[in-house]
Amino acid sequence: MEKISSQKTKSLATRFINAYNIIDQELRIQHNFRRSMSFSDMIRKAVVVNFIVRKYEDKLIDYGRLRNAIIHKSNDEYIIAEPHEDVVIEMEKIAQLISAPPRVWDTVCTKDVVTVNYNVNLSQIVEIIYSSSFSNLPVYKNGGLIGVANGQKILNLIGRAIKEKQDINLFLNSTTIESVIEEFNKSKYFEVVPMDITIEEALDLFYKNRKLLIIILTKNGSMQEVPLGILTPSDVMQMNAVLENYA
Repeated sequence: MEKISSQKTKSLATRFINAYNIIDQELRIQHNFRRSMSFSDMIRKAVVVNFIVRKYEDKLIDYGRLRNAIIHKSNDEYIIAEPHEDVVIEMEKIAQLISAPPRVWDTVCTKDVVTVNYNVNLSQIVEIIYSSSFSNLPVYKNGGLIGVANGQKILNLIGRAIKEKQDINLFLNSTTIESVIEEFNKSKYFEVVPMDITIEEALDLFYKNRKLLIIILTKNGSMQEVPLGILTPSDVMQMNAVLENYA
């Protein structure tokens, strides 16, 4: 979609209404909301499924009321008031975020992905985590993802082995990641998504699952595809910064 115009030749009210209409139309299309649903009701429902709306919920409801105050009934041509320029600029920014959201692939996604094979032992896993500085290593078997080797979860296994008085060297060298990955997978701590995922969608995944440790990007979001990039909770701050500065 073409970027929203902010030319000074347009009145502030016209720009505000244009942005309002874009938000109204995009949310109805994206989330299949009924045309009869009011703008404020639509915003409240979209909060559950849209991170941008959740972030700006109160302002969007206020701006919906403002829209009704600056025009006469439903005739957008009959403007009876002008909004402040700061309000218009923010409304245009929200409309841009909703209609043409930035993708993680173009902004914050880490393109370097370190993966390991299913038959690698825990000693090797620990060494790879140390040398690569990646605490989450996707594990593959026969070209398919079977889980993610997480540093903290492996540390917990080592701690349990120590508590049980096991021979740690034997434990680390004889235990393959495949033999313990199923135990890791009891909690949903990773997601596989298409590479065109937006920042809004990625933030929504982290918001809805506080146990999520890594998002793996592939071409189409399949566990049978080569990983192209990753996101971790450490990227959340940068993703929010991109949204704040997006225009």
